[in-house]
Amino acid sequence: MYASTALRARMATSLVARRGFSTTRAQLGSPYHYAEGPRTNIPFNPLTKHFFWRYWAFMFTGFFAPFGIAVWQTYKTR
Repeated sequence: MYASTALRARMATSLVARRGFSTTRAQLGSPYHYAEGPRTNIPFNPLTKHFFWRYWAFMFTGFFAPFGIAVWQTYKTR
């Protein structure tokens, strides 16, 4: 019983050792690798000077557009 367990353990370690797990480092010159870290996954830069005003103008436009269009369609003459 102990011999078969020892044989299985020896075979398992030799199989894993032969597979040669390895990884490659990130290639920064590759077109498929992007920068990592905070604020790199958004399409704008929140650290600019007028970000506050641009952000709220965008939010106001996005919120107002559906309601403004609905009111315009309601009062439009046929």
